[in-house]
Amino acid sequence: MNTKIWLSSPHMGGAEQKYVNEAFDTNWIAPLGPHVNGFEQDLANYTGSRHAAALSSGTAALHLALIMLGVKAGDEVICQSMTFSASANPIAYQGAIPIFVDSEEMTWNMCPDLLRDAIRDRIGKGKMPKAIIPVHLYGMPAQMDKILAVANEYGIPVIEDAAEALGSSVNGKEAGTFGNMGVLSFNGNKIITTSGGGALISDNEDYINKSRFLATQARDAAPHYQHSEIGYNYRMSNVCAAIGRGQMEVLDKHIALRRKNWERYQDAFKNFKGISLLEEPEGYHSNRWLSTIVVDSAYTGGVTREDIRLELEKDNVESRPLWKPMHMQPVFKDAPSYTNGVSEKLFSKGLCLPSGSNLGEDELRRVIQKITKVLL
Repeated sequence: MNTKIWLSSPHMGGAEQKYVNEAFDTNWIAPLGPHVNGFEQDLANYTGSRHAAALSSGTAALHLALIMLGVKAGDEVICQSMTFSASANPIAYQGAIPIFVDSEEMTWNMCPDLLRDAIRDRIGKGKMPKAIIPVHLYGMPAQMDKILAVANEYGIPVIEDAAEALGSSVNGKEAGTFGNMGVLSFNGNKIITTSGGGALISDNEDYINKSRFLATQARDAAPHYQHSEIGYNYRMSNVCAAIGRGQMEVLDKHIALRRKNWERYQDAFKNFKGISLLEEPEGYHSNRWLSTIVVDSAYTGGVTREDIRLELEKDNVESRPLWKPMHMQPVFKDAPSYTNGVSEKLFSKGLCLPSGSNLGEDELRRVIQKITKVLL
């Protein structure tokens, strides 16, 4: 069998070992430490956000962001439907109700028009949403100017799920810095990794300080262990942060390599009817975390997304369908949703292709040749 080609595997740059060795040499292995502080500063400097809290996961960051906004049981939170479940699960952690909003076709992210419709309808039902969670899918920023205009019209705070979009921007402003808070992820498949891990970024210092406090079990300032609030074990370890500091040194290189992958796919499939890739709108810069194609069988001679996925699987190449919308998930079957068919269409026709920054030329050629063979 051919060697495995992964969708998006970790890619070390070399400097990580230096920082990890320093953590070992100083015996600073436990959670918190100088590398956590340094990684937080690196993230703030890179994104242009004033403050950052390094945490155990992006999910933890989103959970804390909801707590910062006072989301409680019975509240409603608007969430993009086309996303990974981690965007919606923290709403349920709080006992709140997710209200799912469908996508638009330009970025595949939350539709501003449907967002306004959803807010008006929820208000009409006697519920003002407590927060809005747009997601920057596959590194492509959402239409944040329009989303923020709607949010500001109704005075609803925005939490950006930028888990897939570190290094993406709109008109030079980094993803994750448009709303009240932004969420980042450093899971093993992300554009940089700390093994696991995530971060909460914000210009609001109080949000970040309180998040750090809650993330360290909400321990009060006392010589003994005293707790006046419920806390969480959400802080990042000094060792994981050490990896992150090394990864930050190669982040721009990783983005350039992933964007090159996208360009190769675009060039390879541009003449195939029924195969399309998501273009960047004017002023948008995507980190191209994952390169994706949409397969329209009406123009491919009947070839479907699944035909391509299964053929790649036979060749030991990992690919996967686009995210199954949350309003289609069994666990959220009873949640209100405002849909237009865009996310369902994308889910039925879309495929994520191998996109790692460590994808070799021979591997990329193998993927392209296999897909081309299916289409011909």
